[in-house]
Amino acid sequence: MRNQISSENIPKHIAVIMDGNGRWAQKQGVKRLFGHQNAIEAVRDTTEGCAELGVDHLTLYAFSTENWDRPKYEVEGLMTLLVNTIKDELPTLQKNNIKLAAIGDISMLPTKAQGRLEDAITRTGENTGMELVLALNYSGKWDLVQAINSMIEKGLTAIEPSDVDMHLSTKGIPDPDLLIRTSGEMRISNFLLWQLAYSELHFTDVLWPDFRKRDLHEAIVSYQRRERRFGKTSDQVKA
Repeated sequence: MRNQISSENIPKHIAVIMDGNGRWAQKQGVKRLFGHQNAIEAVRDTTEGCAELGVDHLTLYAFSTENWDRPKYEVEGLMTLLVNTIKDELPTLQKNNIKLAAIGDISMLPTKAQGRLEDAITRTGENTGMELVLALNYSGKWDLVQAINSMIEKGLTAIEPSDVDMHLSTKGIPDPDLLIRTSGEMRISNFLLWQLAYSELHFTDVLWPDFRKRDLHEAIVSYQRRERRFGKTSDQVKA
């Protein structure tokens, strides 16, 4: 599948809804948290695959604002996993010149998670390769509301789309060209609601812990076979 990818039409920004960890664990007959733990390899493989292809930005939906409603043991386990994973993966990020960033209401995360995240962001801040963006305690509605409140505080009245862009947590990051969602679900689950307006969507039945470069390549090949018109006609795009 890799040899079918054109180097001239690589998505600049890929966003991923990493879904299916719990179902993967249930199939193994173990607790849901075990699925999250085994999803780290999928994150690593996808990040490496995107960097190899020349993708500029990879955004992973790691923890939504709604995820706080999950069982307490699972939330606490996810936060511990976040802290440990950032620590363990930092050398790999540095080695591959990857810059780490985060979007979402980070202030609501446990203090230790905030500290580990901020440290990793600072340490990778001078890296010039792909930017890996973790969406943590994030939702599209939250992002729009905080942007609106920020504009109100500044006294803006005649709001333009560019004003909204400048006040979203993704300011400075181009909108995703491609959204990938795993596990067979076909919805965007309150993720990047404004930014996904013209993104190409790719849904796969593969559960996230099983997602590998071959699945990433398949999604990109599908993306490259599409004609992105942005409201124009096919003839206008080809002109």
